[in-house]
Amino acid sequence: MYERTRDPWMLGLVGLCAALPALVLAPFSGWWVDRGNPLRIYQGVMGISLLSVFIAWGATSPGGLFTAAFLTGLVRSFSSPAMNSIIPRIISRSEIKRFSAYTTLAFQFAGVVGPGLSGVLLGAGGYTFPYALCVSALVVGSLTLWTMEDRFHPQKDSARRSSPWRDELLSGFRYVWSHPVLLSAMSLDMFAVLFGGVTAMLPVFAVEVLHTGPVGLGWLRAAPAMGAILMGAVLVRHPVSRGAGSKLLGSIAGFGICILVFGFSKSYPVSFIALLLSGALDSVSMVIRGAIVQLCSPEGLRGRIAAVNAVFIGSSNEIGEFESGLAAKVLGTVNSVLFGGCMTLLTVAWVGLRSNEIRNLDLSRLEK
Repeated sequence: MYERTRDPWMLGLVGLCAALPALVLAPFSGWWVDRGNPLRIYQGVMGISLLSVFIAWGATSPGGLFTAAFLTGLVRSFSSPAMNSIIPRIISRSEIKRFSAYTTLAFQFAGVVGPGLSGVLLGAGGYTFPYALCVSALVVGSLTLWTMEDRFHPQKDSARRSSPWRDELLSGFRYVWSHPVLLSAMSLDMFAVLFGGVTAMLPVFAVEVLHTGPVGLGWLRAAPAMGAILMGAVLVRHPVSRGAGSKLLGSIAGFGICILVFGFSKSYPVSFIALLLSGALDSVSMVIRGAIVQLCSPEGLRGRIAAVNAVFIGSSNEIGEFESGLAAKVLGTVNSVLFGGCMTLLTVAWVGLRSNEIRNLDLSRLEK
């Protein structure tokens, strides 16, 4: 999009197109997952994701890229609720902390391999090879899902039969709002991602600030995931339990500082290291938040609570891209990143001062 328009505002609009369906459908997607078969729903997510890649591949105008982004947001609204409903049915509660680290590690590993290879292939031969790689990965993932045995059945929920459908749709939001640990953890990550994310602006920084090409951009995009992989490997061996709340606050504060360093930097190595460290610190918060969501979600509401989490966190990625594009248009690209880093630090200070539950959080207590 940036190559065609040279306008950071258009990058923000791509994020908005992906965020809107995720926000609008979140109550329905969680309710549907809780009433249906999460494995089959996740298989559908993979299929529509494949369609969105084909649309983006064949796009000849910004409209095609907006359509692909919209479909990505559509399936993302179902992805997190379905996955979060599958996980506790195949592992025990005592293993959730470690499994959260494994999930983050796998997700971030894909984040390294994808952008890294895409940047190399883009520089070597244009867009054909990166899109072909994406299609191949989705096909393999879809085939793998279809080899899983279907043992999933709708959760029994006595409240479902006696409550109006509107109450069912909003029950996940009400539960999160009344749960101080869930609400604080989700709010922390939401504002950190909303204001502190720089992914959408990386093409601008690569061209106008750091003066690098597609390969350099690919590694900048991969840097946070590389840091997350290194930290994820540590967290798999040493899961976070005691002092989880203070570590959550500290990791997000460190993330904000890394974003400030990236915003001030004019050096490619310094920018790369700042993004690398931001990914490592973000991995800590992702693992802790993932464990909190799993351990604090009652059966029968897992899909709806995961959908709320997707609104707080998943869609904030795309809204954060929109905010980045808007801020870059108003403040300038560098100033928009500095503003985001400052807002992240202010959010950590505000939540840390107001929430005793987060400051004193111990995950081992939630396992009981």
